[in-house]
Amino acid sequence: MDVYEAIYSRRDVRHFRTDPVPDDVLQRILNAAHHAGSVGFMQPWNFLVIRSAATKQRIFDLYKEANRQAAEDYQGEQRALYDSLKLSGILEANINLAVTCDSQRETGGGLGRKSMPETAVYSTCCAIENLWLAARAEGIGVGWVSIVDPDTAKQILGIPKSLTLVAYLCIGVPISFDKKPMLERAGWQARVPLEELVYYEAWGHRSTSPEKV
Repeated sequence: MDVYEAIYSRRDVRHFRTDPVPDDVLQRILNAAHHAGSVGFMQPWNFLVIRSAATKQRIFDLYKEANRQAAEDYQGEQRALYDSLKLSGILEANINLAVTCDSQRETGGGLGRKSMPETAVYSTCCAIENLWLAARAEGIGVGWVSIVDPDTAKQILGIPKSLTLVAYLCIGVPISFDKKPMLERAGWQARVPLEELVYYEAWGHRSTSPEKV
């Protein structure tokens, strides 16, 4: 699978088979994550691999409460649609993975972070995307669960307070890879056309001709 095929067929997976993720496959996708670009080569990430059913259950309980609160933001048909969405594969996934960021890590000597310290988190997101694409190339599904209280999740997982919990991921052998993203297929949100998001030379300028700026 080439990189473009992985990008276009990557999905946020919520339905998993019971098959285990082979250890060598897990190591390859973690290594792909670790080879992401990072500002100043700081490599601010850590990866916490979770297989314990008891720990997964505690995180799932945390998800259920956050999901209940989130559902209250929607009304009518949108609420009904929200309630129909499967937004977590925590219990079904063979592996749960917490990805953290240490914004104060001394690796890289602070290069590039003076004016934009938030690039530590951005760099960690690059590692997550690397992992996701590598997983897709391996035939492994990944789902990002953001509907959890991060501070409580950190307490459950023993993550130091000084670190940022950037992502809680579900990783496993998928039942299938949908042709379209789940939220697009369900009618929650269509993909925004690229031409609506690209400007040239100055904000709001859609023409590719610099003379007209």
